[in-house]
Amino acid sequence: MRLLVRTWNLFHGNTQPTGRRAFLEEMVRLATADRPDVLCLQELPVWSLGLLDDWSGMTAVADVAQRPMLGPFPSTAEIGRAITDLHHGLFRSAFTGQANAILVSSGLPVVERRHIVLNPTRFRRAQARQLELAPVARLAWASEQRVCQAVRVRRGDGTLLIGNLHATSYPPDKRLPDAELLRAAVFVDGLASPEEPVLLAGDFNISVRFSRTLADLAEPEWGFSGPTPTGIDHILVRGLTAGPRQRWDDARRTRNGRLFSDHAPVEVVVE
Repeated sequence: MRLLVRTWNLFHGNTQPTGRRAFLEEMVRLATADRPDVLCLQELPVWSLGLLDDWSGMTAVADVAQRPMLGPFPSTAEIGRAITDLHHGLFRSAFTGQANAILVSSGLPVVERRHIVLNPTRFRRAQARQLELAPVARLAWASEQRVCQAVRVRRGDGTLLIGNLHATSYPPDKRLPDAELLRAAVFVDGLASPEEPVLLAGDFNISVRFSRTLADLAEPEWGFSGPTPTGIDHILVRGLTAGPRQRWDDARRTRNGRLFSDHAPVEVVVE
């Protein structure tokens, strides 16, 4: 059974460079126009989650990483959207919160969903001691919650487990997203049944050059196929035959002179 799998960080619908308006619906429709089987999305505003099914024609399973806030106070998705609509490039995710979503085609019915926080307090404290993190790095790591979601779908006579994550971005120390990637891999590996195929995709916020975890996951003990050679968006595959990873060129995600998102979609065909 051949599957087209794609991942895209949507940058909250912003263009590059950012502007007053966002194009989130247009981006989702573009990413699903050729009917992929699996689409993993990151950096979604919370208000958009109930609209993904209609925009895409797919089944959307979403998990909130960061809830809408007004400074230190809880807010609502509607309030966050109203404020951000004043200037999307300026406010971005400051008020809308942030979420991930896994979209699957009608031929892959969802049978189970789970998620895990990638940077909970106890995990950060333990890693901070082990990595000897400076106070600034510890504060940065705690500034925004990150999650990895997992969805099990029915595929033919068996099942397929799909993981989608958006790791912490902290350029001064790549060990933070690398630690979260390992936590995500342990999570999906623990959920997977024996011999069950697994996809682990998303914005890992780390490239092959800086990641010890990506190298480890490609070893026989883990059994995942190689990550994207360059960039920080990856689709790892285990238990299926995967073709080469493809990154969209700029022309494919440009509309009316606007370059959608600060990330390019990455995709792979598996069977």
